[in-house]
Amino acid sequence: MSVAELKERHVAASETVNTLRERLKQKRLQLLDTDVAGYARAQGKIPVTFGPTDLVCCRTLQGHTGKVYALDWTTEKNRIVSASQDGRLIVWNALTSQKTHAIKLPCAWVMTCAFSPSGQSVACGGLDSVCSIFNLNSPPDKDGNLTVSKMLSGHKGYVSCCQYVPDEDAHLITSSGDQTCVLWDTTTGLRTSVFGGEFQSGFSVSINGTSSRMFVSGSCDGTARLWDTRVASRAVRTFYGHNGDVNAVKFFPDGNRFGTGSDDGTCRLFDIRTGHQLQVYEQQQNGENENPHVTSIAFSISGRLLFAGYSNGACYVWDTLLAENLGALQTSHESRISCLGMSGDGSALCTGSWDSNLKVNPNRND
Repeated sequence: MSVAELKERHVAASETVNTLRERLKQKRLQLLDTDVAGYARAQGKIPVTFGPTDLVCCRTLQGHTGKVYALDWTTEKNRIVSASQDGRLIVWNALTSQKTHAIKLPCAWVMTCAFSPSGQSVACGGLDSVCSIFNLNSPPDKDGNLTVSKMLSGHKGYVSCCQYVPDEDAHLITSSGDQTCVLWDTTTGLRTSVFGGEFQSGFSVSINGTSSRMFVSGSCDGTARLWDTRVASRAVRTFYGHNGDVNAVKFFPDGNRFGTGSDDGTCRLFDIRTGHQLQVYEQQQNGENENPHVTSIAFSISGRLLFAGYSNGACYVWDTLLAENLGALQTSHESRISCLGMSGDGSALCTGSWDSNLKVNPNRND
């Protein structure tokens, strides 16, 4: 068979797949009689309201000299780890703004960081294709720096996201530009399972807090995928709807749904049981200007509020039930919000930005 014939068959097969995908989309739409907001309004649900002090930043964490790319909270409420392209991880006391650790990284091009559930270790990864783990209790070297306690090597592309399995310091999941996600045993440094090879570069991962064997990933093909760590061969379900890269995914507190944020300027809520899209959270278009990209998302501890960081430096708060924009946090970031996270007890939200600062905002509405 000639190359021309192969190309012709590939084009025909691609057209068939796209046609079937569109038919499936239309069939799903026919099955949906309403969305979350429509049902909530029919039930007379009361919208959330904010007072003038509920959107104000209470503390700024200054210390990085480069763009902040990632942050994570410990399971207790008062410690944050942040990763910046100044080549350092900083561990902060969020209550006092003090730095407890400043870790010099082997690779400055860091993209992600995570606290272990016990708070004893932090992990990070980036363009070196390695996930490095630091034990915060280990003694520093002669130059005063912490050394890497474990290197998780095996990805063939950049490490875009890492997250510890809840309640387990011994297991961690990474996503990568090599189109795979990997479950690691952090005690041995070995791969336990490899997921993927069937999707575009992965950007983000979220592990189900109620069933840690399930996790969801977002990628640059506009989809999100649900995975079961017991079945590494293929995704359990694929979720469509976005028209741009899926930069952020986050499980809803009940574990039955998850949210996404995308370059198409929208956040969406999906149900893992039915595969249906439940709601779209989208700002109104201002003239012909495109909506800013959604870079990161987080839910309040009850799930009623959705916090979304945008490429224009804004952090908007959405009522997940009524799909209403409740306003913007007064974060005063001067550049793109690259990451955000909710404390374990739901009392505070932290945002990180390309302006090199982190802002801690109290959450009094949940």
